[in-house]
Amino acid sequence: MTRAGDAAMGAGLVLVVLVGGLLELGPPGPSGPMGPGAVVLAVVAGAATALRRRFPVGCLAVADAATFAWFHLDYQGRLITTAPLIGCYTLAARRGWRAGVAGGVLTALCTLLTVRFVLSGDWFTDQVFNAVPLVAAATALGAAVHSHRAFARGARDWAERLAEARSDQARRQAAEELLEIARELHDVFGHTMAAISVQAGVAVHVMRRRPEQAAEALNTIKRISDEGLAEVHVVLGAMRSENLCTATATGSLARLDGLLDIPGVRVELTRVGENRTVPVTVDLAAYRIVQESLTNVRRHAHGATRVRIELTYDERLRIVVRDDGRPDGTSTTVGGNGIEGMRARAEKLGGTLTAARTADEGFEVRCELPIRKDNT
Repeated sequence: MTRAGDAAMGAGLVLVVLVGGLLELGPPGPSGPMGPGAVVLAVVAGAATALRRRFPVGCLAVADAATFAWFHLDYQGRLITTAPLIGCYTLAARRGWRAGVAGGVLTALCTLLTVRFVLSGDWFTDQVFNAVPLVAAATALGAAVHSHRAFARGARDWAERLAEARSDQARRQAAEELLEIARELHDVFGHTMAAISVQAGVAVHVMRRRPEQAAEALNTIKRISDEGLAEVHVVLGAMRSENLCTATATGSLARLDGLLDIPGVRVELTRVGENRTVPVTVDLAAYRIVQESLTNVRRHAHGATRVRIELTYDERLRIVVRDDGRPDGTSTTVGGNGIEGMRARAEKLGGTLTAARTADEGFEVRCELPIRKDNT
């Protein structure tokens, strides 16, 4: 209710009290003549009603005092008792049931004193039994309204917090998906460009002496380029998919043989244990880790002649990629971006990854990925 509405209610109460007293409307009460004092008390009660929401405690006290004075001066009618009832309801609705009970007790006490000392009645007359339940009902109604409002506020706050949490979760999920796409593009481009660079070097080296081998290298470059473009197509298309992991799963351990062709380097693949079907996320991560490791061999393992890849299946999928090349000191050392990308893939699935030089100056990547249902 607006302030204009409160003012209208206060004015309406003044009008009802005065007209009811003059025309002897409403329940019977004192029968004395209406005078200027009745107008003053009616206006006071109306003002307390109009201001009750801003000053609920003070207005209830003023309404009780105006009612006591009305009966003490023996003015006609009992409609002025409406003001304390409205005050009890408002106090309970604004401040809660504890404040409402205190206000109701104060109003009930004023009623008892009025009946006993002003109207010369007994402590427990029909007037008391009629008035006190009305006070209790007004207080109970106000307390119920307060509880409902508190519940509505709590539900609204909870809904806002839930919406904010969902929004934060959506933003985090979007960021994670973008990061995953960036990793996929990094691996695809890194592997493709490294392979193209190696094959182009071979073509340039043998172009004059063995043109047929140069042609074979160029055909390989075309095949690798086509495959890389196809993978980029799939990864970018995943941005429109609801299931990023499935949409970007262009790599799989079943396709591992396509990575093993490194000119001048013998790649040995060994599988130990039952070659079980692993969850799609683990399968993709394992493929990308092997792919990135071989890309690092192409780029940075100078003089490498042999690479050993071991896949061990038990409760965890264990991956070891070891080469015998000499490091060139660039970014694929332990702190490089490629290594960090592989480590991030492993840790996201609850696994571990280490990368370090071996005793014979080679390089080894060792990874363990859990095989469990929550990675599906």
